[in-house]
Amino acid sequence: MDEGAGAMMRFLICAGYMALLYGFIFLPVGVLALYSFQDGRFPIPPFQGFSLRWHIEVLGDSDLMAALAHSLMVAFASSAVAVTLGFLAARAVAGGRLPGARAIRAALTAPLSVSYLVIGLGLLASFNLMGQGLSLSTVAVGHIVINTPLCFAICAAAIGPAQMAAERAARDLGASELRVMWLITAPMILPALLAAFLLSVTFSWDEFIIAFLLSRFDVTLPVEIWSLLRSGLNPKTNAVGSLVFMVSAVAVLGVELTMMRRR
Repeated sequence: MDEGAGAMMRFLICAGYMALLYGFIFLPVGVLALYSFQDGRFPIPPFQGFSLRWHIEVLGDSDLMAALAHSLMVAFASSAVAVTLGFLAARAVAGGRLPGARAIRAALTAPLSVSYLVIGLGLLASFNLMGQGLSLSTVAVGHIVINTPLCFAICAAAIGPAQMAAERAARDLGASELRVMWLITAPMILPALLAAFLLSVTFSWDEFIIAFLLSRFDVTLPVEIWSLLRSGLNPKTNAVGSLVFMVSAVAVLGVELTMMRRR
């Protein structure tokens, strides 16, 4: 076999492998989206004609729309707080102004390896001990807890010697610590801040376990979808699922574009 034929064989093997990999990842999503557009009462084969009936019903369902609004509110509010806390912690640790910075960094990133179930149960027990009723606020607190370590890791990776040198120069020129942080550090790592925020929104948007454990009457969209699934197969769940995937995909695409601009 000559060199050209060998290169073509390697290309075909790699292309086939990638096709199988992407098919394995996206086939379930494609099936879900496809059957959200069928006219039948059950999302099962055979496909019974194209229709927007179930998407229209989803948009007209007050419970689903309320859950959607709750998810958006919790996602954006908790992500804003998580990014702020993560940025402040990263700046303090990266600046070397805290004793034991390495231990603090390890402690702040350790929750990334903890199961959401464990975190949710721990928060539920803590709220019960404090006599705090469950609501969207407790869900937001839970999402802040799981997203802050992620935001810290992203911001800490973005703060390097160049940022530290610019901060020192600003202080030498008489800038206050708040002005240094607001006018120097934050703009220099803005792509990382945006990436951390969008990733936090994505994780909060479709998170179920903590939202289920820490909510009661006002629920988020994943919890409402779970309630629909308890009654059996329903094309509305497919329609909602395709909408959730679309929002998540747009957020992830935004993260990727932000990181590409940074590079």
